[in-house]
Amino acid sequence: MTLTGTPVASPWREARRQLERAAETLALDDGLHRMLAVPRRTIEVAVPIRCDDGTVRTFLGVRVQHSTTRGPAKGGLRYHPDVTVEEVKALAMWMTWKCAVVDIPYGGGKGAIVCDPAELSLGERERMTRRYASEIAPLIGPDRDILAPDMNTGEREMAWIMDTYSSVAGHPVGASVTGKPVIVGGSGPRRAATASGVVVCLREAVRIAGLRGPVRVAVSGYGNVGRLVAELLADDPEIAVVGIADVAGARYAADGLPIAAIGAELDAGTPLAEVPFGEPMPRDALLEADCDVLVPCAVSGVLDEHNAERVRARIVVEGANGPTTELADELLAASGVTVVPDILANAGGVVVSYYEWVQALQAMPWSDEEVATRLEGRMAAAFGQVRALALEYDVSLRRAALCLAVRRVADAHLARGLYP
Repeated sequence: MTLTGTPVASPWREARRQLERAAETLALDDGLHRMLAVPRRTIEVAVPIRCDDGTVRTFLGVRVQHSTTRGPAKGGLRYHPDVTVEEVKALAMWMTWKCAVVDIPYGGGKGAIVCDPAELSLGERERMTRRYASEIAPLIGPDRDILAPDMNTGEREMAWIMDTYSSVAGHPVGASVTGKPVIVGGSGPRRAATASGVVVCLREAVRIAGLRGPVRVAVSGYGNVGRLVAELLADDPEIAVVGIADVAGARYAADGLPIAAIGAELDAGTPLAEVPFGEPMPRDALLEADCDVLVPCAVSGVLDEHNAERVRARIVVEGANGPTTELADELLAASGVTVVPDILANAGGVVVSYYEWVQALQAMPWSDEEVATRLEGRMAAAFGQVRALALEYDVSLRRAALCLAVRRVADAHLARGLYP
């Protein structure tokens, strides 16, 4: 078949191409399109630390603030030896659209430190995190840019950043980060928030597609998000989780896997590839396994032009960021596969982060039940708005989600005007 797209060399180029297509659909003013295609700020900082052996190492730190038009920038901080500035720029742009599509008052941001965290001791990791926070402190904060966990960071790092920022400010600033420990103002439901949002979108997509149970679901990327997705689905008699995979391998059973029993094995230290349930298969083979719904929750680009035509699922719900390339998107669409895009499907995390931020600003915690109810309602509403726009423009859910988000950000730009 003929593909209209061209191969892309980086996530940043892919993000810009997605924006270009949304701008074409919306007939967006060229000047406004070009403004949205450039991050508001890209900050590179040196992060020197004294190591445990007395030597000094300097790491590259990055923070990208793509947009602050609808509110402060919002986005995670990742630690990885191969992360690039262009990748961070793409992730920041996607965060802008993700916040806009679920209609929360944030722009998009993202941060990274180029390092291998496995090589660092706990003390070195803390000193690196705090030094990075102090270097970018003038440009972050609850009304400027709110950091959150991402790849290889978590509650501990957010607590260090909050403490560092609060020390600089001279008073406690709980709203300076989200994803922090509950004991210092974090939100309990946050740990399951992304997975909960994925499940809401999955159920909506299954309902609209008219699939009858048991709906067979395969989850690729059995980490924090993927495992919780499977566990949230496991108690539903209308759904059977037939396949799961992590970096080492996959397990598959046509009639469904015992997710609770597998969880017990994993907690006991058994690798997923060795659990005594289902049949083993190579990790990437699960992407092409027989199922109704595929949920990729690992890394970007796992669905590409080399395997997209072999995907047997009728629905793909993107739990990871950017798991489907542009060319794969076209191939999946040509095969009649519905893709629920990442900026909608995995937005549950930023929604609950927003709720955590609101609670910190108000100094008034909500119950877990209230957070969960608000999350489900907002995700279902966003799905409905995206689907309505897809029908209006006769485009895919991805294009519709991008159009909805870009239109909201563009309208905010037009309403605010241009200074000076």
